[in-house]
Amino acid sequence: VQLQASGGGLVQPGGSLRLSCAASGSIFSINAGGWYRQAPGKQRELVAVISAGGTTNYAVAVKGRFTISRDNAKNTVYLQMNSLKPEDTAVYYCTVGSYYRPNDYWGQGTQVTVSS
Repeated sequence: VQLQASGGGLVQPGGSLRLSCAASGSIFSINAGGWYRQAPGKQRELVAVISAGGTTNYAVAVKGRFTISRDNAKNTVYLQMNSLKPEDTAVYYCTVGSYYRPNDYWGQGTQVTVSS
């Protein structure tokens, strides 16, 4: 399984970014997709997860600002991030696995920096 994450970058506080995670096969149609992040000096944390059936769950810190979605036809999972804050700065990783532990496979990570 290969996961290719993209869409990171530098954005001002209050701005938006959309991350994409393209898989090498139709893995998202039968597995959950997730996004983790790791900020400097902090532990990696699960940000959002979407099940094969479309059920979603979010970390408290991002609920209401981030939206995870999937396009099975494109084998891609997205993370729409709105109202970004400096504390959202981190390397974001897309993953595949079970709904409660979506961490069997990892993409390479994409840097998101929120700064004025």
